[in-house]
Amino acid sequence: MTTVQSSTASTAAASAAATASQMSATQDRFLALLVAQMKNQDPLNPMDNAQVTSQMAQLSTVSGIEKLNTTVAALSSSMAAAQSLQAASMIGHVALVTGDQIAMASGSSNAAVELSQPADKVTVTISNANGDVVRTLELGAQDAGIIDFQWDGTNNSGTAQADGVYTFSASAVLNGAKSTPATLSYGLVNSVSLTSGVAQLNVGNLGDVGLDAVRRIL
Repeated sequence: MTTVQSSTASTAAASAAATASQMSATQDRFLALLVAQMKNQDPLNPMDNAQVTSQMAQLSTVSGIEKLNTTVAALSSSMAAAQSLQAASMIGHVALVTGDQIAMASGSSNAAVELSQPADKVTVTISNANGDVVRTLELGAQDAGIIDFQWDGTNNSGTAQADGVYTFSASAVLNGAKSTPATLSYGLVNSVSLTSGVAQLNVGNLGDVGLDAVRRIL
């Protein structure tokens, strides 16, 4: 069992034990009060059976809700452990995640856009650190889905640009209507952290991203 699994299991077990103890104490107090109430009731005006049944039903409802909360908490802990293990397997792999950065190295760079619907025309605009546009790429007509593209590192005049991290945006046109596709960046998964029970991947310059931001693992 991994450290994450062991820690999560221990926490869940401790929580379940504490909840069970609390439920037992609540039931004991209720029964003691009910017995005392029945012992001291007016013989000429005894408690209505419906009242007793109602109180028992209320206790049962409270106990049921507490058991449900305990079960949900245990399931949540198990899911967190499973997510952590799944995320840990991605360390050392290149991931395609939501982001707007494109890294240029030795005249080669890759990124992608994601279309929710087909497009008659897709345009990618690449900018430098100062926000100046250095290259505009026309990707033409595309179907819905993830569209990979490459940049050769030159600007619109054909001049090679320095290696480094650039940003990009995308636009699409379908039947004259414009839309903004999601931008996706490639990065190396360096580590995994568990924050508030949620697994986060550290993807280099792209920072920390959740598993829901991952579109592809290479």
